[in-house]
Amino acid sequence: MEAIRPVPRTLLRDRAYEAIRDAIVAGEIEPGAVVRDAELAERLGLSRAPVRDAFSRLVDEGLLESKPQSHTRVTPLVASDVRDAAAVVGAMHELVTRVAVPRLEAADIEAMRAANERFAAAVSTTDVDAALRADDELHDVLVRVSGNRAAAATVARYTPLIRRLERQRFGEGGSCRSAGLHERLIETCAAGDVDGAVLVTAEIWRGLEELAD
Repeated sequence: MEAIRPVPRTLLRDRAYEAIRDAIVAGEIEPGAVVRDAELAERLGLSRAPVRDAFSRLVDEGLLESKPQSHTRVTPLVASDVRDAAAVVGAMHELVTRVAVPRLEAADIEAMRAANERFAAAVSTTDVDAALRADDELHDVLVRVSGNRAAAATVARYTPLIRRLERQRFGEGGSCRSAGLHERLIETCAAGDVDGAVLVTAEIWRGLEELAD
């Protein structure tokens, strides 16, 4: 029975964090809602300790706010917070794009094209989850190829703040990102045009900053 081992505490903490984060981003736990560790622990089938660890991380990332001896609740959707997050994430994407473009191989370009096709199809059917997942997959190619772990960690930390607004806009029948802009990004990447790819990347993320207004 060597395959049956205790699940590491860190894994339980990560599971709790990802589940609660995704529920907040999806709007299943609404802005302003009070969250309780005991209640969420029961729903997740976990003890309270990993949920508390997840709460601490989500407070640090701006998705929860905590008042000692009072409550922990989901932060409101504040335009300035989203704008700041988009500026930081956009800068990281510009950085990784500059590094990654000269390293891209044909398979990477094809992966970006396939992701953009899924993105366009999802937008046309207003499938929010699929659209945002495809968007992540497209941009993650450049993050991965760049090999910049610090940039990847920064993107992962601040993207959920932006996703909440994007989901809201999708729910209102709009689209926060353009398959056409993605196509321009892919073409500049395929041509090895570093400066062009960085400019398109900047345009994509500038649009998200403006969306927050």
